[in-house]
Amino acid sequence: MEYKLSDTLIAQIAKSLQIAMLTGTDIVDNLRLIKVTIDDEEIVPTKDSTEVFESGIERMMEEIENTKPSSF
Repeated sequence: MEYKLSDTLIAQIAKSLQIAMLTGTDIVDNLRLIKVTIDDEEIVPTKDSTEVFESGIERMMEEIENTKPSSF
């Protein structure tokens, strides 16, 4: 049986690559965090995996906001 990657999974992989490039981390570490399942002949990230991923991005964005120098 053949499966294709869902658009959601492809987007999560793309974001993981962007995060790795921005933070200087290894993309492999980010990809290892993605958990997948099969849904109608597509490989999709699990709901829990997506929630963990999105909350990590939110935390990172909050840290960036908190470390910005204040305007004069």
